[in-house]
Amino acid sequence: MTLSRPAAVRPLALLTLAVLAAHLLVLAQAGRRQPPPASLRALVTRVVNAPGPQAQPQPQPPAPAPVQPPVPQERQPTPRPRLAPPTPEAPPAARNTSALAEPIAAAPPEPPAAPASAAAMPADSDPAAAPPVASASASTDAAAPAPAIAYAIPGSVRLRYAVTGRARGQSWNVNGELLWRQDGERYEAQLDYSAPLLPFSRTQRSTGQLRAEGLSPYNFSDKGSRSEQATHFERDTRTLIFSNNAPEQPLQPGTQDRLSVFLQLGAMLAAAPEKFPAGTEITLTTAGTRDVQPWTFTVEADETLDLPGGRVATRKLTRQPGAEYDIRVELWLGTGMDYVPVRIRLTQPNGDFVDQQWSSTDRP
Repeated sequence: MTLSRPAAVRPLALLTLAVLAAHLLVLAQAGRRQPPPASLRALVTRVVNAPGPQAQPQPQPPAPAPVQPPVPQERQPTPRPRLAPPTPEAPPAARNTSALAEPIAAAPPEPPAAPASAAAMPADSDPAAAPPVASASASTDAAAPAPAIAYAIPGSVRLRYAVTGRARGQSWNVNGELLWRQDGERYEAQLDYSAPLLPFSRTQRSTGQLRAEGLSPYNFSDKGSRSEQATHFERDTRTLIFSNNAPEQPLQPGTQDRLSVFLQLGAMLAAAPEKFPAGTEITLTTAGTRDVQPWTFTVEADETLDLPGGRVATRKLTRQPGAEYDIRVELWLGTGMDYVPVRIRLTQPNGDFVDQQWSSTDRP
């Protein structure tokens, strides 16, 4: 019997051998690429991170900055809580150098030469102006400010006088009246002489402002029976102008006229009488209707006068003539009457005089 199976099986076996050979070849090549068997290599354990951004090393604290020389502009202080800046110290307040009896006062430009002598020529300044501020760091060797001169301005009043006089060998008697009015800013003073049933009259009038230096005249007039003359205080140009065409004169600070001067003296003594003991000299530049000159008054002892209006305690001041044809002025201020003039006596070099003595008072 003939066997045909081996012939059919041979192709299949060849194919199987071919496939097996191919697999062996692939396995051989793969074996060359694989690492040696585990049994032939030392065991090594390694952690492999997944691919991605490379981890950054942990930041190290910054090294301390090298010490630099101190530079105020660039120095960085150690951080600390912020503190509020200190409140600025208030500037030192201005010192009040005047003791006021009324809200009107001024400091003289120079201190008195001695306690018994005071030159009262206050500066012509704006009353709103504040005194210089005293510096807290001023040197103790600096000169102290001059003591102030205060002014106690009397209230509005009408004073009547009995007036006697002598002129050209003849004596006469007339009535006198001083009308003083002020509103705290301005003033008006008017002195009238009149004789009943006689064509005689004379009027002096002063108007101006009340300022830090007391009375500050603007106009002064002197009117007789026949004519009137006037003096204008031009403070813008600091000039005295006379209506009778007399030469103009410089207007000095504190200048008074021949009527306001008596009230200015009274205001000074009323504010601080203890500052003007007997022997004190007070100089005020005084303008008439044709000239201007310094009038120096000497404070004398207190006197008690028996006047037509009654007994009055007074403080007397006297101005001696400054030239050959100058007048002597005697002034009595009523110490219990706000230091208003209770008696004024004017004496000419030839002996002629006018003497007005207080007789009564009322309110205008």
